[in-house]
Amino acid sequence: MCGIAGFIDFSHQSSEEILRNATDILAHRGPDGSGYHFSQHQDFQIGLGHRRLSIIDLSNAASQPMSYKNFTIIFNGEIYNYAEIKSELEQLGHQFHSHSDTEVILHAWEAWGTAMVKRFIGMFAFIIYDNIKNEVMAFRDRAGVKPFYYYWHEGLFLFSSELKSFHEHPKFKKIINKQAVHQYFQYGYIMAPLAIFENTHKLIPGHYLHFSLTQKNFTIKKYWDVFDAYNKPKLDISETEAQSSLHELLISACNYRMVADVPVGVFLSGGYDSTAVTALIQSQQKDKLKTFTIGFHEEDHNEAVFAKQVASHLKTDHTEYYCTTKEAQDIIPDIPFYCDEPFGDSSIIPTTLVSRLAKQQVTVALSADAGDEIFAGYIKYQQALDFHKRINLFPSLLRKSSSHLLDIIPDSFLITITGNNAVSIKKERFKQLLQMQHPSAVNLMDILFSQVYSNNQLKGLLNENIIQPDSFFSSDSQLKADIGLLDSMLAIDYKTYMPDDILAKVDRAGMSISLEGREPFLDHRIVEFVAQLPENLKIKNVDRKYLLKKIVHEYVPKSIMDRPKMGFGVPVFNWLRNDLKSFTEEFMSEKAFAQHGLFNQHGVNHIMNQFYKGDRNYNSLFWYLLMFQMWYKKWMD
Repeated sequence: MCGIAGFIDFSHQSSEEILRNATDILAHRGPDGSGYHFSQHQDFQIGLGHRRLSIIDLSNAASQPMSYKNFTIIFNGEIYNYAEIKSELEQLGHQFHSHSDTEVILHAWEAWGTAMVKRFIGMFAFIIYDNIKNEVMAFRDRAGVKPFYYYWHEGLFLFSSELKSFHEHPKFKKIINKQAVHQYFQYGYIMAPLAIFENTHKLIPGHYLHFSLTQKNFTIKKYWDVFDAYNKPKLDISETEAQSSLHELLISACNYRMVADVPVGVFLSGGYDSTAVTALIQSQQKDKLKTFTIGFHEEDHNEAVFAKQVASHLKTDHTEYYCTTKEAQDIIPDIPFYCDEPFGDSSIIPTTLVSRLAKQQVTVALSADAGDEIFAGYIKYQQALDFHKRINLFPSLLRKSSSHLLDIIPDSFLITITGNNAVSIKKERFKQLLQMQHPSAVNLMDILFSQVYSNNQLKGLLNENIIQPDSFFSSDSQLKADIGLLDSMLAIDYKTYMPDDILAKVDRAGMSISLEGREPFLDHRIVEFVAQLPENLKIKNVDRKYLLKKIVHEYVPKSIMDRPKMGFGVPVFNWLRNDLKSFTEEFMSEKAFAQHGLFNQHGVNHIMNQFYKGDRNYNSLFWYLLMFQMWYKKWMD
C-alpha cells in the first residue's frame, strides 16, 4: 500500500518541483521511499509520483515509478494472486526482474489490456502511461478499498490517492461543491463520484479511466458491478453446501491476504466478523497470530473483554490496550488533515487508535470490513423489512392523509410508543415515506436509517436550496424486479456506505501511521457467491449473518459469541459537551461560520442549542458541523 500522485498538463504550467511536493505530502502513506517521473512533450507535460510502503519485494527492484518497454506505472495496493498470474505470463514468454506485483501488472497489461483487471484478486488504484500510444489508464478496485481522486479543469488533469496533493498545484482551484456539502450533511460522508470541490471526483469503484493525450479528453468505463452478482439467478443449493462453499472461499480470501514480506496481524473486536477472520487464519497456521484490540474504560463502548475471550479460545498472540480519554481526544485535531474532505464518522477515532497499537508490531493488519454489508449484519435491514410490511398494509390514500397527523402528535408521545429517543429528528422522514405511493425497502433504509438529515431539514441549515445530488441510493431500478428486498438493500450499501464511509475511514486511519489494511471479506469472489444465495441464509428467523455465524461456531462456541452487537465508537458527544467544549468554540463561532456563508446561522444556532441541552437527536449534526468547520479552517483558510 502506497500513495500515488501526478498530473497531465496541457498548459505547460507544471514542474518536477510541483510533482515532488504533490507526492511528498503523501509521505505518511509511503515512508519507505519515493520516486518521480516528469517529462515534457510538445502538447503536454506529464508527472507520475509515488510514495512507497514496502510490503512485497522489499528490494529496490520493486521501486516505482516502474517502467517496462513503453509503459510506466505507479501503483497503490496489492494484487494478492500475482504469483499465479506471473506464472501464466511466464508460460507466454514474459521475463521478470523483480518479485513484485507491480511488475506483474505491467506485463499483464501488455498481454491482455483492460481484460487483465478481471483476473486480479486485490485492492488497487494504479496509473499506466503508454508513451507510444499517448494514453493514460487509471484503474480502481472493485469494492473501492483504495482511493483515487481526479481533477479536470482548464487543461489540467490531476490525480492522487488523497485530495491534499491537489493543493500543492498552483493551478488547482478549490471551489466548494455545494451538492457535496448537501450530501455530506445528509449522510455524514460524500459518495463517489462526488468530491468536496468542483471539477473534482472520486473514480467509482469497479471502473477505469482512459485518457487520450492526443485528443485531450477521457472516458470512464465500468468493468465490474456488484449489481451484476445480485441480478444473477439464485443458486439451487442446500444450506450445508452453501456453508461448505462459503467456508472454502473465506479461507482462500484470508490466506491470500497473509502474503507479505513484513509482519501481519489482525484487528480483533470479538464480534462475529473479526472473530471469523481471526479463527480462519489461525486454523491455517502453526504460529500464533498477532491480534490487537483497543479497550475503553467507558463500559458502553468497551469490547476488549469479549475480544480477550475470543483470543484466549483461539490461542492468538493478543495485545490489548486501554486508551485514555486524552489519547482519543488528541486524534480529533488531525482528522481534517488525513481525511481531506469533511468526514462525519466519529469511529475514525478508535480505528486510528487500534491502527497505532498494531503498527508497533506489524506493518499489515487485516480487518473484517464488509461483513455487515455482505452477510446482512446491520439491524437497519431487519427494521426496514419490518417497516416495509407495516407501511404497505395501509392504502396509499390513507398513508398520505395520516402523514399530516405527525405534525400534531407530540414528540414525547412518539418517543413513548416507539421507544426511540431520536424520533423527533426523523418525523419529517416518516412523513416523506407515508406520502410515497410505493416505498421500497431501499427507500426505507435510505430515508429512515441512512440519512441523518432530510431534504426539508437541510433547507433550515443551508443558505441555498440545493438540489439533492444523484447517488447509488436511487439506483435500485438497475436491479431486477424479482430481487428480494434484503438483497436490494445489501447491494446499495455495498456501493454507498461501505466504500465512501467504512473503507475511507479504514484507509485514512491506517495510512495516517503507514499501516496497510487488508479486508478478506472484500474478495470479490465472496460477494459474488453470497449475492446468489437465498435471503434466508443471510437473515433466518431474525437471526442476522446466519450463515457466517454457523461457520464461526465451528471455531468458537456460541456461548462466547452470543451477545448484543456493539458499535465501534467512543463517547465523543459527551466530550463535546464537557471536556472539549472550549475546543469547539474556535470552530463554531458566528465569525467562523461567516467566513464561508454556507449555513443559515439561525439553523446552526438551533442545532448547537439543542445539542448542548443534551438532545441526542442533534448529536450527529453537531459533529458534522464541527468536522466541516475544522476541515474548512485546514484547507480553505
